[in-house]
Formats: sequence, C-alpha cells, structure tokens
Amino acid sequence: MGVLCLVRGAFTSVGNLGFYARKFTGRHLCVTFHNSVRVRRYSEDTAKGGSNRGQYVCYHLPHRTLVKIHGQDTGAFLQGIITNDMRLLEENENTVIYSHMLNVQGRTLYDIMLYSMMEADAFRGVLLECDSTVKDSLLKHLKVFKIRRKVNINPCPELSVWAVLPQQKTGQEDIKPELSAPEKAVVWEADPRTQGMGWRLVTNSQVDPLDIITSCQKGNTEEYHRHRYAIGLPEGVKDLPPGVALPLESNIVYMQGISFSKGCYIGQELTARTHHTGVIRKRLMPVRLSAPVEDLEEGTALHTESGKPAGKHRAGVGELGLSLIRTAHAKEVLTVKSSDDTTVTLEASVPDWWPKDEKTN
Repeated sequence: MGVLCLVRGAFTSVGNLGFYARKFTGRHLCVTFHNSVRVRRYSEDTAKGGSNRGQYVCYHLPHRTLVKIHGQDTGAFLQGIITNDMRLLEENENTVIYSHMLNVQGRTLYDIMLYSMMEADAFRGVLLECDSTVKDSLLKHLKVFKIRRKVNINPCPELSVWAVLPQQKTGQEDIKPELSAPEKAVVWEADPRTQGMGWRLVTNSQVDPLDIITSCQKGNTEEYHRHRYAIGLPEGVKDLPPGVALPLESNIVYMQGISFSKGCYIGQELTARTHHTGVIRKRLMPVRLSAPVEDLEEGTALHTESGKPAGKHRAGVGELGLSLIRTAHAKEVLTVKSSDDTTVTLEASVPDWWPKDEKTN
C-alpha cells in the first residue's frame, strides 16, 4: 500500500472569488492532498468612498426546486431514506443539512438539502431542495415509502432558490449578510456543504432579493456554476447522474452529507462497507481543460498520455468541469476526446475545502 501525494493546483474562474472553507470534522480514510484553489474575483472592487452595493452576489437557481414535507412522522419517514441523520434537525442541532437519497444498490438518486421548519420552537417538517429536472421522480420515490406515515408531501412552485456569495475575500466570509426585511426570507441559511458556497436564500418567487439583502447585486447563473466547478463542488443530475454516482466517490463525506452512526437506510449496506474498508480508488475532482469543449458528453473516457484508463468526465462549463478520476492518475496530465474526435488535455486539482493530510491506499 502506497501513499498518494497530490500537489494542489490553482484554478481561476470569472465567477466568484475564492474564500476559505471550513474545516472538515468527520472521521474517515482517504487521500493526502495539498492544494490551494483560487477563484478570481467576480468583479472589480468598488471604488473607495463609493457605494458598497454589490458586496455580495445573488444567483437565481432555476435548476433547483423545493418540496414541503410536514407532519408528525416527518423525521422517522426521512430517516430511513436519506444518508444524513434527521436527528440533527429534530433536536435543533442544525437548521439545514445536506444529504443524498440512494437506490438499493447504494448509488445516488438525488442530492438534496433539507431546511428545518419550526413552529413554536418545535420541529414540524422540512423544505426539501432538489434538482428541478427530477422533482416528479423524487415525489414518486417519496410516496412509495410513505406507506401509512402521517406526512404530507407538496411541491412548492411559488418559492425560488437563490445562492448568495461574497464578491471578494475579506477574512469575514463566515459572517451572514444583513437582511433588511428578514420576514420575506422563507429560508436564510449557510450552505452546509462548504463555506465556499456562501448562503442559501429561499423566497417567494415575487420577492426580489436585492430588496432584502444589504449590499447585494444579481449575478448570472452560469457564473454560479463556474464557481462550483472551480472549487470542485457537484450539484444536480449532471454532476451526480442518478443510479450511476456513488456517494463516497462523490465526496459526500467532505460535504457533511452522511452519518455512519444513524442506523439503516436505503443503500446503507454498500456505502458503510466501502467506508469501513477505507479504500476509495476514484474521486470526483475539479478539472481544467486545455480548451473548452462544447460537445463533451457525460461519461466520456479519460486516459493518461500513455493510454491507460484514468476515469470519466461528468460535466462542466467552458474549460472548467468535474471528472471522476482514478486517484492513482490524479496528478498526471490526462486526455479526453470529444465527439468530433478532437483531443484535449486536462488536469485535476484538489479543492481547499477537502480535509488536509488524508491518505489512501
């Protein structure tokens, strides 16, 4: 067994700036990585003495939607079908958690966020955020396991999801922006996956976030995706194809999205067994291509320069993307062919928000 050491690369993005990620606190075995992902500022600093409007950037996320799950059995119902521990919400330890729903083979079906709904200081249910394209599939999945549980499940088309990110590194990225009208925010929480993803805001679709967030301006959704790919954070069905992606290879542990002590849930057996072996041979990693490839399909094979299989590409925007890479080849220059037989090179990097001093076999 050898120890794989990778040098952390440096990516840039015309999206949001990079900022420090919070430290990981879980216990697991993985990779020894050292890197510093830098993301170029979203825009120029505001002139000194001028308005500080635009200290934060709000991104509308039409690819994300919400489902309300409420009723006295909500916690027990979800506990058996998600990877994270619902007790974190029920016991008020957290107000938001990240999680996956798996199939019986232990592969990811949906990546979700759960926002606690409180009434009179008591847990009453959750707002579930998921990829918009799988909303109907997720609703069917929930109803299959509902059985006689006392829960109500309703989509919320009247609500919109926003991501709020600081424009530049100030050393105070963990401080929530001030809301001038907090009563208009249905949800206003730090993104639980990593500090580098800022905050999540849920409002009525008719509410303009610029009216309730101090020093904020709107950004383009594509810039949000470029920021995600630059720091290596997967989201939605393109990055985590249903029935294909494995949660541990997708870095769910690093995103605080799984509990190994909660007990049984659908897909738990394979996931727990893989975790306890301590061997994860492939990782979903941020990559930078030597040139943008518009027609690069999900699942396109990656190879080393000597022709050895090195993984598969997932998704991206322009020259930035995510690929599932064999860790044995992660520090090498890799190649990929587009559908028109054009070959480009790509290099993987290791996100700042991954834990330091990790090892893999």
